[in-house]
Amino acid sequence: MAKMNLLQAINNALILAMTENEKVMVFGEDVGHFGGVFRATSNLQEKFGKARCFNTPLTEQGIMGFANGLASQGSVPVAEIQFGDYIFPAFDQIVNETAKWRYRSGGQFSVGTLTIRTPYGGGIAGGLYHSQSPEAYFAHTPGLKIVVPRNPYQAKGLLLASIRDDNPVLFMEPKRLYRASVGEVPEEDYELPLGKADIVREGTDISLLAWGAQMEIMEKAAELADKAGISCEIIDLRSILPWDVETVCQSVVKTGRLLISHEAPQTGGFASEIAATVQERCFLNLESPIARVCGLDTPYPLAHEKEYMPDHLKVFEAIKRTVNY
Repeated sequence: MAKMNLLQAINNALILAMTENEKVMVFGEDVGHFGGVFRATSNLQEKFGKARCFNTPLTEQGIMGFANGLASQGSVPVAEIQFGDYIFPAFDQIVNETAKWRYRSGGQFSVGTLTIRTPYGGGIAGGLYHSQSPEAYFAHTPGLKIVVPRNPYQAKGLLLASIRDDNPVLFMEPKRLYRASVGEVPEEDYELPLGKADIVREGTDISLLAWGAQMEIMEKAAELADKAGISCEIIDLRSILPWDVETVCQSVVKTGRLLISHEAPQTGGFASEIAATVQERCFLNLESPIARVCGLDTPYPLAHEKEYMPDHLKVFEAIKRTVNY
């Protein structure tokens, strides 16, 4: 075991994947010469050469088109989009090409070896173009997997599984935790299952569901709930697509209540899909309406970031409202 922050865990996973398989290559804006804007790809070019870790032009659509072509020809590309907010110029390539490649060919060819890494979310005073959480846009697209780690241990295991999965994976990294989250991480190779939620804590009164950086908020809110005599079960969804319906519904049947939290705006956020599914499956077990604590329906602000963010106090107030309904 070694102490790693989130960035170091991601870097370590990339080194292991590139060492094991010479077809793995890493590219994106500034990833080569100094390791990217966050330094997640530091030293990869020195270790593996410019043919396997290199800079691209500043064109997200071009990065994804190039990645699709490489993956279709048998390479294992790991393409970095520098910020999740910058992924939108590549939206057409991802949803109309990456996600549909296998389907349109009847399984004759595929880009399933492609992994797209991108940092997402707020908490770094980045303003409206460096703080968005775009996971829900892509969750509407069959053919993709969407994965979000909450800490260094999860990041390494989930990234290795994503690179080796036979489907294109959008791997979204919570940038607020890049250096803030430190934990024990095995130095050896390991994988964590995609599409499987993780029950972080058992509880009896309410189920709290989140992913990525929002997990820390849920844990803080649960500590406040403990003092109020409320027992919270905490679930890390980990995979947005496919998401683990069974684990979530089993928890809701046990507790009778559900609160979902994400940084993205509430309207059309992925919490809506979860709430609809749980209501269909667990209606007779619900003791109160499903609660959502999300970002506001406004562009991500710079000056009022704390007011925008769904923090532990907002979650705690929603827990009390739901339990006392």
